[in-house]
Amino acid sequence: MLAVPASAGAAAFSGPAPAAAYSAAQLAPSASNGEFVELTPAVEARLDTAIRDVMREARIPGVMVSLSAPGKGEYVKTFGIADKATQAPMNTDLYMRIGSVTKTFTVTAMLELVDQGEVGLDDTIDKYVDGVPNGDKITLRQLAEMRSGLFNYSADEGFYKALTSNPDRPWTPQELLDIAFKHPVNFQPGAQFEYCNTNLILLGLVVEKAGGQPLNEFIQENVIEPAGLRHTLFPTGAEFPSPHAHGYTNQTASGKIEDSTNWDPSWGWAAGAMISQLGDLRTWARILATGTLLTPETQAQRLDVVPTGLAGAGYGLGIFNVQGWIGHNGSLPGYESLVVYLPEAKATMVVMLNTDVDHDGQEPSTLFGQAITRIVSPEHVFNIPVVQPPPTSKPPSTS
Repeated sequence: MLAVPASAGAAAFSGPAPAAAYSAAQLAPSASNGEFVELTPAVEARLDTAIRDVMREARIPGVMVSLSAPGKGEYVKTFGIADKATQAPMNTDLYMRIGSVTKTFTVTAMLELVDQGEVGLDDTIDKYVDGVPNGDKITLRQLAEMRSGLFNYSADEGFYKALTSNPDRPWTPQELLDIAFKHPVNFQPGAQFEYCNTNLILLGLVVEKAGGQPLNEFIQENVIEPAGLRHTLFPTGAEFPSPHAHGYTNQTASGKIEDSTNWDPSWGWAAGAMISQLGDLRTWARILATGTLLTPETQAQRLDVVPTGLAGAGYGLGIFNVQGWIGHNGSLPGYESLVVYLPEAKATMVVMLNTDVDHDGQEPSTLFGQAITRIVSPEHVFNIPVVQPPPTSKPPSTS
């Protein structure tokens, strides 16, 4: 997510993380624990109840859920409303902002350039972008696996005030980097894990330089189209295809819940600006986790996770492994998403909802993921623990 401590999408992976007491190997999927229950009518009824319970408890306006696995059936349902003003129901054809799931597209684009020999994972960022603190030490690999030590621009108090006071303002990548670089580094490259949106802004610039195109065009031609995604886009401003769900956030100047549907997402850019639909994200979950667009060697490096300090959660190159579920979550003011794949069962889970308002410090997408997987994959319960209490002013998230 575009998250910082306890912010949407970042609460999942905020830091600095404590030392981990487990190895990357322990985080890898286990072939002996591939249980995924058959999606019978009785299981569907349990899922309906669990999803409605989360909605009621966390006051979620609307949500859509997709579950599937070969030989186990399929569950695709929507609940609640897409627009508080009209009470229009949520449905699966609606476009929604996907927050930090954008990171999976940006890093895939970068890894395609690795496969083409245009960039190297162990290149330092100063080869592509000038003025980066520790730029002669930070590698592209460390940026993608959140171990750069750079300050997260979205955690800057001045940025938060600027965004919430004028959410329609467009932002350039350089403006975001300027905010990050005025802060000292948090640690030396590779020393630890810390979720940081600044890393992805830099990787977006790498893709532009090495790929010879604006990031949105490169991702469209080299990731979205080859993946067969017909309802996914990288906006350059506040444009939002119709039909779309309205989003609701409390990351506002007043602190009250407001409609954030048309806020300009350019402040998230390569870390969180993209838009998609449920059907496309179902396809993307499998492609992302299985490495369809990459060489097997590069995909293996992508899935080689580093410990995050959160039990059962590791982070690879723009992708996580949480209790065996591989993918990413996303959060942007008004929207959250969860796009994951369980390799042992070839199971896909996608959750999309139209609010990012935390419940007891926990992101609602995580609450849904946990409730659903307790039923369908009890040996792989998706859960990202809360590691810090929410700050007084919640920084915007692009998890």
